[in-house]
Amino acid sequence: MLNAKLKNYLHLHFLVFIAGFTAILGELITIKAIPLVWFRMVIAAVLMFLYIKIAKVKLKITPKALLRFSIAGIIIALHWITFFGAIDEANISIALAMFSTGAFFTSFIEPLIYKRTIIWYEILFGVIVIIGVFIITQSEIKYLTGIILGISSAFFSSLFAVLNGKFLKQHTATVISFYEFLSGVLFISIYILIFGEGFSADFFNLSQSDFGYLFILASICTAYAFIASVYVMKLISPYTVVLTYNLEPIYGIVMAIILFPEKEKMSPSFYYGASLILSIVILNGLLKNSRLLKRKHS
Repeated sequence: MLNAKLKNYLHLHFLVFIAGFTAILGELITIKAIPLVWFRMVIAAVLMFLYIKIAKVKLKITPKALLRFSIAGIIIALHWITFFGAIDEANISIALAMFSTGAFFTSFIEPLIYKRTIIWYEILFGVIVIIGVFIITQSEIKYLTGIILGISSAFFSSLFAVLNGKFLKQHTATVISFYEFLSGVLFISIYILIFGEGFSADFFNLSQSDFGYLFILASICTAYAFIASVYVMKLISPYTVVLTYNLEPIYGIVMAIILFPEKEKMSPSFYYGASLILSIVILNGLLKNSRLLKRKHS
């Protein structure tokens, strides 16, 4: 029998694997990024509402909190749209490599939100990340649109993560996520009605495989992952959680190379640039969490 500690560690790695598998599903689903994210958020919101009813979670919040969650919901919707858009325009490897630049954006967004000074090594790491992106761009210029979308996705993801960090001090992750998903659905719906082709019969005409992949994406990779990640964070140190989640792009890129060898075959320069970015992400996680441990023991 596995002991409780080992079970929690395996659960954490399973959640990171799920996060990396999201990109694989993005490649398998044939519909475009905007409807994909709409369906993802609708299904996830319904599943989370069922969980809220079963678990008897209270949904009452203040109008001020609702406004904040709504803004965050729009941000997460933009993050997912640009992320899956990057996969459509380039491939999984490009999308995940650019997604790794999120640590660079966080190093500037976090001090603004939490009103702290910027740490010197964060600026250095930011410069190195830019060099990594430049190396990838030089060798994969044909994927420039995908690279820009991937970097945009990383920015939205970083902004969302920092904002959610503040929200979690006053509300549960389930309530936050539910309202964020609802606002994301509303935002995308308005966009589709004004700038898209509307909700025609064709919009809802999904193939059996697309619906199956979308359900996995919304249920396991979204609703379950959001709730389970909070549970894991209560049992495992933040240091371990943050460091392990830095493996997400690595898991995703390895899976992509195995499953889609032809489309994911990149130039050597891509792997040099991606390795540089991923190394900085992991090093940043190590340094940040060592500072947290020092503060706890001081």
